[in-house]
Amino acid sequence: MKKILFIDRDGTIIKESPPTYQIDTLEKVEFYPNVIFFLTKIVHELTYDLVMVTNQDGLGTERFPEKNFWPIHNHILKVLKTEGINFSSVHIDKTFQEEKSPNRKPGTGMLTSYLKDSYYDLPKSFVIGDRFTDVILAKNLGCKSIWINKEDHNHIISSNEFSIYEDVKNIIVLKTDNWKKIYEYLKNISKKFFVHKRTTLETDVKITLRLYGKGKSEIQTGLGFFDHLLQQISFHSLIDLNIYTKGDLHVDEHHSIEDTGITLGKVFHKAINNKKKQGIERYGFSLIPMDDCLSTVALDLGGRSQLSWNVQFLREKIGKIPTEMFSHFFKSFSSSAKCNLHIRSTGENEHHKIESIFKAFAKALKMAIQINSSHHLPSSKGLL
Repeated sequence: MKKILFIDRDGTIIKESPPTYQIDTLEKVEFYPNVIFFLTKIVHELTYDLVMVTNQDGLGTERFPEKNFWPIHNHILKVLKTEGINFSSVHIDKTFQEEKSPNRKPGTGMLTSYLKDSYYDLPKSFVIGDRFTDVILAKNLGCKSIWINKEDHNHIISSNEFSIYEDVKNIIVLKTDNWKKIYEYLKNISKKFFVHKRTTLETDVKITLRLYGKGKSEIQTGLGFFDHLLQQISFHSLIDLNIYTKGDLHVDEHHSIEDTGITLGKVFHKAINNKKKQGIERYGFSLIPMDDCLSTVALDLGGRSQLSWNVQFLREKIGKIPTEMFSHFFKSFSSSAKCNLHIRSTGENEHHKIESIFKAFAKALKMAIQINSSHHLPSSKGLL
């Protein structure tokens, strides 16, 4: 289901121009501070469709001729488009307030297709605007409201509007005149933790993962060097990871490493399963040098499991980990995450070799999970 940002134009994307409030010359066009920068980040990093909804009082009348409106409006859209900010649709009501048109905000007459189509996830969508009518529109659509408004006072509200403020204030999730805060709020709510547990007679593994995090991690597997390598995945991919593995280390390291790889693959697959539909890049690749070593990792999150491993180690162990277990870890991850992994490494220092592999793996993951600008399913087959 698609989430939407219904965005007002005047007072939200561009500044209003009192006393007429008609943007009918280029001189009146002044973009809201940082709106282009943060809308670009929203488009590229998040998964919302953008829909513009604006009231333009008397557009097409002598008081506001269309010949004065369209060149300016199209110029605004063109500027936004050059930064990758595309609106899937633009809805403009031309009536005056006294006409009480059902199409005029906060009426939903122009937006009935969104109400009727189950393809849209309105409860997780937002109306962003500077007028109280935008707040009421959010209520009428079943959305939440982000109110372009200073945090320490309310925008001017008519007496009629104030009488219903108590009924709608609970849908206002953010009140601010700062587009950075809008971006940060939307970014934060897009972050979701996924958890997977695997318990056998040999191991007990619990992993918590957040795809678009800050690279924070808490790792406890009982194997110091393995902890260090798993921390590299989190740090360099910006995926937040908490990994707790309790295994039969009194036997050997095999089960702990294998089951950690399986569990990490399972929780990762769970996390990206819906993201695929929202348009992740799918493919990732990275080449990491580390002193004498050079490691490359390429991966495809296309739903098929395959590991191609072209790495040779001359030592039996690094830390307490048998070097044969590194390929087994990635094989376990590939099988559970349902992804292709191609890993190559050359060099003399075995520590540098495996650490650069884990870093390259993290960078490839970071690339593959990014949301593409079109939000299309990343397959010409239409299925992953």
